[in-house]
Amino acid sequence: MATIKDTSEMRSVDLSRQFLLAMPGMVAGNLANTVIYICEHTAHGALGLVINRPTDLTVGNLLQRIDLDLSLEIGPVQDTPVYFGGPVQTDRGFVLHAPVGEYSSSIHLGDLALTTSRDVLQEVAQGKGPSQLLVTLGYAGWGAGQLESEMAQNAWLNVTASNDILFRVPPEERYEAALGLLGINSSMLAGEAGHA
Repeated sequence: MATIKDTSEMRSVDLSRQFLLAMPGMVAGNLANTVIYICEHTAHGALGLVINRPTDLTVGNLLQRIDLDLSLEIGPVQDTPVYFGGPVQTDRGFVLHAPVGEYSSSIHLGDLALTTSRDVLQEVAQGKGPSQLLVTLGYAGWGAGQLESEMAQNAWLNVTASNDILFRVPPEERYEAALGLLGINSSMLAGEAGHA
């Protein structure tokens, strides 16, 4: 596996629609041991959602808190956890979903979309929303060059994202499942970067 020597080599790599996996001992605080789905990565920075930190809040509770009446057809979505999406704008909701719909504030991510407008939650409350969704409060963000610098310091591993892991694997198993996409498991990871 090639090692990135400096951040200028990373600038040409688009990490959109990739999972970032926090390396043990390299990422501290509330992003330690996280799997982050990168929604957008440009020369101006990156935006991602933590996908393995469920909160005590459920989608049903959230819909009630924002005064949306729940339809009887909402079903099991009601008990789906809302996730801690990251430390930025934790009072704001983000919905990663499939299929891609026509909502007033969405970023299209191939076969997924990230929507921040209330209309997607209104459809969910009516039982007509996306069939697959992950709701977060907050997001993880990096300024220009910041993520590239962290990658060069071996703080993160990256791998192409899997919708299966996003929507079907239980949150407590997502880190290991994402590592499995790289053919490794957590027992193989060193707590700090090595030097040759």
